[in-house]
Amino acid sequence: MTKKSKNKPPSQRQLRAGELVRHALVEILAREELRDKDLKGVSVTISEVRCSPDLRHAHVYCSPLGGQNVEQVVAALSRCTRFLGGRLSSYMTMKFTPRLHFEADLSFETANAMNELFQQPQVARDLEKDQNE
Repeated sequence: MTKKSKNKPPSQRQLRAGELVRHALVEILAREELRDKDLKGVSVTISEVRCSPDLRHAHVYCSPLGGQNVEQVVAALSRCTRFLGGRLSSYMTMKFTPRLHFEADLSFETANAMNELFQQPQVARDLEKDQNE
């Protein structure tokens, strides 16, 4: 009996479904007026959607434009999950509409921290040595 790995990369089907959900959510957020007070006047960036293997759940990685009040915006989007899921079903033709789980996208902060690290004099000096060799 073989053991299934939990760390399998997503299948082509999962990737395709994730992109469909991402594009649909971007359209919905651009066109719909959400009633939640924490989302008034806030532009949301959806960077990635990861679907479960059975496509019943979708983890949506998002952040507000400018990076202000990330937790507050993610919580507000989580409160609007039922509304967004209903709209999502009309935008897509999938057997099931995935249940949305919103999470803060921290990749921009990670990239900024790495850039700051590379700008430090000690690191820049070491990188310069490596390039000269």
